[in-house]
Amino acid sequence: MSRLTVWDAATNQVQTTTEDAAEIAAILSGIGVRFERWDIAPLPPGASAEAVLDAYRPRLDEFMAGSAAGSSDVLRLTPDNPNKDALRQKFLSEHIHTEDEIRFFHEGAGNFVIHADGRVFDARCTAGDLISVPANHKHWFDAGETPMFTALRVFTDTSGWTPHYTGTDMASRFPAATAA
Repeated sequence: MSRLTVWDAATNQVQTTTEDAAEIAAILSGIGVRFERWDIAPLPPGASAEAVLDAYRPRLDEFMAGSAAGSSDVLRLTPDNPNKDALRQKFLSEHIHTEDEIRFFHEGAGNFVIHADGRVFDARCTAGDLISVPANHKHWFDAGETPMFTALRVFTDTSGWTPHYTGTDMASRFPAATAA
C-alpha cells in the first residue's frame, strides 16, 4: 500500500503519515511532486518489458502529451539481480537530476525520499503509483535490500538521469521505510 511519511528535517520528528492516495497527492503537490494512482494492467507476473509498455501505451501517450517527455522504457529489479547492491548504492545518497524523474510502478515497490522546504517526504510507491519528482529536487531512492519492482520510466533525455550528489548526510539520517 502506498504511504507517505513526512519528517521535520531539523528535529527528525514525524509530522504526518498517511496511506490515503488523495492526501499523498495533495501533500506532495505542495512541493511540486506529482503523485497519482493508475489502474494496474492485467498482466501475468514478470511479463516482458514489451508487454508492460504495450499495456500502458494509451495512458503513457496521454501522459507524455502533457509533458516534455518523449520516450519510456521498463526497469525490472529483482533480488536475484547480480547488480542489485550496486544499483541500490548508486541512488541511496541525496542527489538531483537535471530532468524530471518519472516512474510508474507496475509491480512491487520502492521509496522516493524527497528533501524540500525543511522537511523529508518518504513516498512509498507501490503497484499502481505514478510519481514525478521535478528536476533539481533533492531526493534519494531505495527499494530495499531485496528489491522487487517493475517500473515504467518516462524521460526526455536519459543523460538527465545522471545523479548529481549533494554531499549531505540526509539519506543516512532519514533511511527509507522500505518495509511493506
